Amino acid sequence: MTRILKSAVLAAVIFAGSIATARSAAAHHGFAVFDTSSRRTISGTVKSFEWTNPHTWVWLDVHNPNGGVDTWGFEGMSPNFLGRRGWTRNTLKPGDQITVTYFGMKDGSKGGSFLTAKRPNGEELVMFGGNTTDE
Repeated sequence: MTRILKSAVLAAVIFAGSIATARSAAAHHGFAVFDTSSRRTISGTVKSFEWTNPHTWVWLDVHNPNGGVDTWGFEGMSPNFLGRRGWTRNTLKPGDQITVTYFGMKDGSKGGSFLTAKRPNGEELVMFGGNTTDE
């Protein structure tokens, strides 16, 4: 293979790789699965708070109309993003009572994109800005 042909093949491979990476990143950070047309609220008990990359997760136990408990999952911002806004891995603890405001799932499953939470004392925990403090 000539030097020019090798350079052309290498350039094509790099270009194709960059396109694939960009599409993957765009899909990862999309909100396509969430119904962003309306905010919803739900109250429950924190089952766990996962301080993990690339996104945090809040798992909430919610009483259902049949007398049982359903576990709902809410995807949040990254630990890095939240840490710069005052959150820590201990901001939410198992047993905490909160009311979550969220964008629901388009498919109706139990969960969504975490926006804010309110504690019984009125303290608001904001996922996309503002500060919070640990108790």
